[in-house]
Amino acid sequence: MHGLGNDFILVDCITQKCEIQLFNDYHYQKGGRGEEGLSFAELAKNLCDRRFGIGADQILLLEKSAIADFLMRIFNADGSEVEMCGNGIRCLAKYIWDRNLSNNTNMLKIETLAGIIKPEKAGDMVKVDMGEPFFEPEKIPVKIKKSEVGNQKSEEAKMVTDYPLQVSDREFKITCVSMGNPHAVIVLENVSDFPVAYYGPQIETHQIFPNRTNVEFIQIINPHEIKMRVWERGAGETMACGTGACAAAVASHLKGLTERILTVHLQGGDLFIEWAGDNHVYMTGPAVEVYKGIIEI
Repeated sequence: MHGLGNDFILVDCITQKCEIQLFNDYHYQKGGRGEEGLSFAELAKNLCDRRFGIGADQILLLEKSAIADFLMRIFNADGSEVEMCGNGIRCLAKYIWDRNLSNNTNMLKIETLAGIIKPEKAGDMVKVDMGEPFFEPEKIPVKIKKSEVGNQKSEEAKMVTDYPLQVSDREFKITCVSMGNPHAVIVLENVSDFPVAYYGPQIETHQIFPNRTNVEFIQIINPHEIKMRVWERGAGETMACGTGACAAAVASHLKGLTERILTVHLQGGDLFIEWAGDNHVYMTGPAVEVYKGIIEI
């Protein structure tokens, strides 16, 4: 499946038995091999390889949940498990509805490592309540001194806004946001020819980001539109990123560059973002099933 070209291998662990679920949390976290087979981390690295596997940015696991309608787990192409994926949860919701796996035909509650996320039908697209953004450095997380954060106003001192980050031969002004996962947003004059593949991984793994970070390079078109390219943590440059589009919309409004309702133009298409009055960020976009198949592991 894909959301604007951000593509996924969705593994249904509800209608079929996933033997790999027998692994304990140690194997999930360490990516180790046990007597019974592969860990999910290894599976992700193998299957997401675009030449020797199926090819994808991430693997999505659909599982049962004790606190919500379903549970979604997400493994990047490098094997790391991450908290949330906006494009991925739209695809997961479409998969559930297309196969009548839930009696909740308009809205679902999906458990993730970022909390319970609520996708709902919006015509041919899926609208997702992505929750509230977080700006405190310790919640993102970003490891910088409080004296270095924002300007000297008491409230704004809790935000990482236009922080100067030296990377290689260039200094970037980054604004950091958590949408359940970490993001660093950078405003540029033109993103089309920018060397994302060169600077993206250096920012992702910079020492101030203890859990690494997603990196959004954005160009302001007008108060209602931005253009974005994204370097995703653990996946590289992707054609779209739902949480990244939300973070970019929030950051650009914080900086006074855009309104609260925004169209984000990505390489794979458009996402529609609203930072609403209830402080929740709502994302609307498509989800597409490409094909289904069986693989033996």
